[in-house]
Amino acid sequence: MEFDLKQLGAVIKAIASEKNLPEDSVKEIVEQALAAAYRRDFGERDQEVRTSLNINTGDLEVFTIKTVVDEVEDDALEMSLEDAKKINPKVKVGEEVEIPGQAESFGRVAAQTAKQVIMQRLREAEREIVMNEYQDKIGTVVNAIIGRVEGRMVRVELEKAQAIMPMSEQIQGERYHPGQRLKVYIKDIEKGGRGPQLVVSRGCPEFIEWLFRAEVPEMESGAVSIKAISREAGVRTKLAVTSTVPGVDAVGTFVGGHGTRVNAVMSEIGDSEKIDIIVWDEDIEQFIKNALSPTETTAVIVDEANKKAIVRVAEDQLSIAIGKGGQNVRLASKLTGYEIDIVSDNANADVPKGAEVSTSKPLGGQKLKRKDQLESSLLEAIEEHGEESAEPKE
Repeated sequence: MEFDLKQLGAVIKAIASEKNLPEDSVKEIVEQALAAAYRRDFGERDQEVRTSLNINTGDLEVFTIKTVVDEVEDDALEMSLEDAKKINPKVKVGEEVEIPGQAESFGRVAAQTAKQVIMQRLREAEREIVMNEYQDKIGTVVNAIIGRVEGRMVRVELEKAQAIMPMSEQIQGERYHPGQRLKVYIKDIEKGGRGPQLVVSRGCPEFIEWLFRAEVPEMESGAVSIKAISREAGVRTKLAVTSTVPGVDAVGTFVGGHGTRVNAVMSEIGDSEKIDIIVWDEDIEQFIKNALSPTETTAVIVDEANKKAIVRVAEDQLSIAIGKGGQNVRLASKLTGYEIDIVSDNANADVPKGAEVSTSKPLGGQKLKRKDQLESSLLEAIEEHGEESAEPKE
């Protein structure tokens, strides 16, 4: 098998058009491959060779580049000043000279080498151009098709590129199969040994925000916005929202009439993932109460210096506040940025120095008492009741 140089021009134009690559880039890749083939058939491995291909005529010019020296030690890389002046009378020691060569055709091995180099470089060039195009799309949601499922890794086909969706970026419990159409969030471009790799996600909080953005037009006008998101993909998401327009119900806006908007988002991520939409509040104590919804809190003790909070709840509210496997309090902590500790009203939790206590349900119009104070009050009440019972009736 020999290279048909006369057809290379047409091949270059066809490849450039098919792969949406610049014609000059494809031509440069082919010329580099032809230089490698020339070294194999006509030159030496260490030689520096440059080729120039006329894509219109198919004519190929080949030049071997050597450095001009006073005393030649390596014929493959060096040339004496006397011989160099026969090619370029103005050349000086230390400069380089290009020696014209001839290569009308290449042998089978050289042609195969050139073909492999061309295919490899074309894939690299195509990937670089595609990655540069998708660089501007990082942080957006696009339509995709599942290509292959390789263990825990899912390969995804986008419009012009391939991407991967690692296990950590998938929705827990979601099943994928080739040909499946879905939406993905373009998260990042990772640089690796095999070139840049596009990474997409369905499990990140940003994916939820983009889905709501498509369903809630008021977000574009700035009437409502998402202040914070915490998510455990496939299980539960907490969304803190706010309104900048007086009289506009932020939560109602995101839920939509009869729940149409939140249901549209859930249909994309799966019904197994629950979405809690709560009101964001500048007051951290109130925000923590909202974040623990639907829990009814009794008191919030905030330690702003250490970003910690102790939340008191009634005994029957403990399991709701904590959630299954600690899920509710864990998501509330992520949402607020505070480490939250849930305690029962009956528990004696230490109040951090400098912390503030907020009570939502004062007992008897007073602040909560310590456990020993409550026990003393109870004993006094029992004793008083006993004395009254012991008095003789008239």
